[in-house]
Parts: sequence; C-alpha cells; structure tokens
Amino acid sequence: MKFLVAESETAEHRAKRRARSGKSSGETFQATLEQMVPGAAVTRVEPADADGDRMAADEIAAFDAVFLTGSPLHVYEDAPEVERQIAFMRAVFNSGVPSFGSCAGLQVAVAAAGGRVRPMPERMEAAIGRRITATDEGRDHPLLAGRPPAWDTASIHTDEVEELPAGATLLASNGATRVQAAEIRCGAGVFWGVQYHPELAPGEIASAIRDQAASLVEAGLASDEAAVERRAALLDRVHRDADDHAARWELGVDDEFAVEDRRRLEIANFIAAIPRLRGAR
Repeated sequence: MKFLVAESETAEHRAKRRARSGKSSGETFQATLEQMVPGAAVTRVEPADADGDRMAADEIAAFDAVFLTGSPLHVYEDAPEVERQIAFMRAVFNSGVPSFGSCAGLQVAVAAAGGRVRPMPERMEAAIGRRITATDEGRDHPLLAGRPPAWDTASIHTDEVEELPAGATLLASNGATRVQAAEIRCGAGVFWGVQYHPELAPGEIASAIRDQAASLVEAGLASDEAAVERRAALLDRVHRDADDHAARWELGVDDEFAVEDRRRLEIANFIAAIPRLRGAR
C-alpha cells in the first residue's frame, strides 16, 4: 500500500518535538504505519511550510490513503501556515483518496470542509481522554469496531471542534469534548478522524505533558509541576511495560490505553476499510 503522511506541524514545531521526543508528529505516524503494515510505502510531506509540498488532487490520487498528524496548529487563526494546511486538505477531499487524522488532523479536515474549531472554553484534555463513548451512529461505525462501551485514550489538546461541517457524522464524545470522533464526507473524499492520539505511545504523551507542565498547572489540571512529573513517570512505566499493574492502577487505565494493538484500533480499522472507502463517493 502507498500512504501519504501530512505533517500538520510547522518546521519550528517539528524541530521542537524532535528535540523533546526524537521524532516529529509525521515521523511518529510514519513509524506507526510501517510497523502496522510491513512493506507499506510511506511518503511524508510538509504542506504547512512556506517552502513545503504543494500537491494537486491528481498527485494525491496516486496514494491509497492520507494521514494527517496532530500539532500545536490553531486552525481558526488567520495565518499562512493554516491556509496552506487547509488548502492541502481540500485537495485531499477533491482527490477522492480516503483520509484519517488525529487531533489537529481532525480539526484541519473540519475547517477544510466548512466546520468550525475553537479553543476549549473551560479546560485542556491532557495525557488521558476519559470515558469516551460512541454515539448511536458510532456504535455501528467501522472506525470504532471493537471498542467497548467506554474507553480511555492518549489525548492532549487545547482546541476542539465547535461545529462539524455539513455531511459529517458525530461518532464519539466524552465529558470534556463533544467531538471525539467523526466521519466527514466532502467533495469526492471520505475522512475518518479522532480528537485523541491512537498513534502515540504512553512515553510520547509523558514527554508532551512534561513540556507543557507550566500550562497544565496554570489550567488547573495539576497542583504543581511535580504532580505533572509524577504522572509522566507513570506513563513512562506503562510505556516500558504494558503489564505494570501498579502504574496502570495509579493512572486508572486498562488495556484500551496500555496495550499497543488496542490503543491503535482506530488506525487499524481505517486501514482495513481503505479498499471500500476508495469507492465510497
């Protein structure tokens, strides 16, 4: 299979994340896909950059699927990098190639299709997204096949979808963010996306919250930076050993978060659906 991974990060964001975690968001997604689909040809592009990749719909059509990464990008800002990212996503929709996105990837697809994204009005969902549940439509949707009635996920974001575009279906929600999973049909394309991060391992979430420790305290999610470090240390333990029951108990997570195959379920479900999604429109 031929996959196209589109970085939602800018060059500055990529450099910062590589220094912190060793990989950009796109490199993490690429490594995940190469592990999940041995032999897959994965191309990574950087459409948000001023000198980045400009791909027309017919060029994108050479791929089997497109994946959009998370990033600190705020898609409601009037900025050139945002405009370039949204223009890329519109080309993806026009190409008819199925696409999948996490976190900012979902938000880019929403904006490109005519929906709205906003800063979270009350709180930031950080480290673990709790008690995500499928909507009536989501219970029978193949993106969420195999998920239990409620599940926890790797999650860290300050923005959320305010309004889905016309032609979209809400698939999952929780108490922090109404749009946790959605399907968007726009132009010739079908997009499946989640607000959380099925591609991220617990250690990568640990690195992210360490980097944002001060803002987590400011947001009232942690009493002090030492509390953030304690949470990060537990995530590192689960990263090293998914069967570390003491760390899992202290974090309050089960296999849906701790076990790699369970954590990546939405990506696996999307990959399995690519052949039929290609001709869905």
